Amino acid sequence: MESNDRTQSIQSPSQGTDPFPGTQLKVKVSLPRKSPISPRSPISPGSPRSPVSPRVQGKLKGSPHKKDRGSNSPRDGHPKKGGAGGKGTWGGLLDVDDKSKLDPDDPNYDSSNEQDGASNTRPGSFEFALYKKKATAIIEEYFSIGDASTVKDELKDLDMPNYNYYFVKKLLNMAMDRPDNEKEMAAVLLSTLYSDIIKPQQLYKGLHKLLESADDLIVDTPDTVDVLSLFIARAVVDDILPPAFVTKEMAYLPKDSKGFEILKQAEKGYLGTPHHAEVIERRWASKNKSVENVKDKIIELLQEYITNGDTEEAFRCMKDLKVPFFHHEIVKRVLVMAIEKTQAEDLLLDLLKEVCEKGLINASQVSKGYDRMIDSIDDLTLDVPKAREKLHHLITRAASEGWLCASSLKSLSTSPKNQSLKESVIRNFKAKAQSILQEYFMSGDIYEVKSCLETDKDANSGQLNSIFIKKLVTLAMDRKNREKEMASVLLSSLSFPAEDIVNGFSLLVESAEDTSLDNPVVVEDLALFLARAVVDEALAPQQLDEVEARFGESDPVGTKVLQMARSLLKARLSGERILRCWGGWGNNSPRWAVEDVKDKIAKLLEEYESGGGSREARRCIKELGMPFFHHEVVKKALVVVIEKRSERTWRLLDECFDSCLITTEQMMKGFMRIGESIEDLALDVPDAEKQFLACIERAKAAGWLDNSFSYRNSAHGEK
Repeated sequence: MESNDRTQSIQSPSQGTDPFPGTQLKVKVSLPRKSPISPRSPISPGSPRSPVSPRVQGKLKGSPHKKDRGSNSPRDGHPKKGGAGGKGTWGGLLDVDDKSKLDPDDPNYDSSNEQDGASNTRPGSFEFALYKKKATAIIEEYFSIGDASTVKDELKDLDMPNYNYYFVKKLLNMAMDRPDNEKEMAAVLLSTLYSDIIKPQQLYKGLHKLLESADDLIVDTPDTVDVLSLFIARAVVDDILPPAFVTKEMAYLPKDSKGFEILKQAEKGYLGTPHHAEVIERRWASKNKSVENVKDKIIELLQEYITNGDTEEAFRCMKDLKVPFFHHEIVKRVLVMAIEKTQAEDLLLDLLKEVCEKGLINASQVSKGYDRMIDSIDDLTLDVPKAREKLHHLITRAASEGWLCASSLKSLSTSPKNQSLKESVIRNFKAKAQSILQEYFMSGDIYEVKSCLETDKDANSGQLNSIFIKKLVTLAMDRKNREKEMASVLLSSLSFPAEDIVNGFSLLVESAEDTSLDNPVVVEDLALFLARAVVDEALAPQQLDEVEARFGESDPVGTKVLQMARSLLKARLSGERILRCWGGWGNNSPRWAVEDVKDKIAKLLEEYESGGGSREARRCIKELGMPFFHHEVVKKALVVVIEKRSERTWRLLDECFDSCLITTEQMMKGFMRIGESIEDLALDVPDAEKQFLACIERAKAAGWLDNSFSYRNSAHGEK
């Protein structure tokens, strides 16, 4: 036929660039003498130069008067032909089968129109678009306020876990163009969300897609290779990415791609260097936004303001700090300078008033700054004798001008408190405590820590104990799980009075907002330390109320820490979970079931009793990695002493106590457990109770037990 002679098959010159693979396109070329437009013409029916018949318009609009037919349905008794859809239909160029895919090599290809390989015409595209919008907003908010727990809650509420790979990709993509402190925030957030919110496969998928797009990213971010390789290395160091990911991913990427170069640099340039973990962890964290660094910048901007009086420049510097949650430090520093430099009082108070009125510093930060000044006024009185009266004047002035609510502040007493310790003494002790703890984290020698602290015992040792506890936990929170576990073990081994421990944790909670600059997950860490102190019996459960009473309900961070600690303690099997929260002497230690530990203790005591060395026995006890279960060692050793009258096993207990391997609390628990089972032991050893009483007296004489200890009171007190 004539029409068939003028039908040409148009095929793409290259199969790889065909946007509709596998589909043959046909165009009907109409002769001028026939109808102005053919029903199969690709020209738009709305074209002014090509009028379309009402019949064709009905087909284009999906007229309800015409029954829709599938591609293989018969029409007029004849089967429909393949190709463009057959006579009288609009197919081919206008209709695309759902199975067709977009070709990435096509010049008009846009990767944003694909959702994991599917075009946005798929049913889930709306959800994905919503997720992308929400994820971007969540990340922007996180970079502004730095609250990882808020991100976790919002992603839970979003409830689209299958798209979390996009969150990973977007988070790192946005962090690449930001300052180092925000890159550190991104790395910390990934570590926080891993496993609970972002599953491993979603993390791997997000990183894979980011590596695939590295060649495009480098156009806008020239240091893409260095930044992304450091993110990959940091994920490996943080134990959220297995080292094998690097080598496996390299096999999927072209060797000439930027993604391959990123992985190569992560493997050779970071992970393959000596002390790489320490270098990688400190690459971003300590550069720009440590607490001391921010304080120095605040002092510098205020001194510059006093010199030139440039209010706008001061505002700009405050905004550039990007620490809205730390603005209370600006308020405090303004008050300190106003008290110390009377001539600059008006200038500084005017600045504070203006930033409050402009909303640069909110009311809660202003109140907190004044409260902190009230708390530290006694220290300032040493340098400025009338500091208390001057602060009272500043509070009255601000309240009269209407930008401070004086009734919300702590009370400022008219007479100064007695100074229990000089500032120089506290400063020297803090420096010494830091040195002691750094050595302890390397050696693990509890006895050495006790010896060093003994030299500082005086009438004010309670205050120094609280400072030491704060320093211990603060240093541990900035380290790995091994050091956190060591800190908890040391805290339960020092036998500080409970009052000092309560004061120490109160200091920690009060400074939690400042600590969050360096550790965004400070709330979770402090809650675990508090719960662990209760489980280790360093604190009684009711003493959590005392900690809360020290800072009051007005402190949202403190309230959140206490709520989380109580939730951890109320959970089912909470004791065992909290004891294992940091793995027991680090992630490299073995994790035994309770029955396995009991068997190992019995075997090591049996081996020692048969002639083994005491050093080897102590090493085996330590390698169990369960210092909170050493009361089982005491119990089984006492059974051997009573059954076999073994002086050798008694000497092993003595050496364990002297080396601080077994603490007083664990000794007491072991003796109490023997007291509870003495009747069963007497079935095999008739004089078991007599021998046990003798052991108690010897233990008291050796300092293992308190003189008030009595197994009858502990074991049969309820009878």
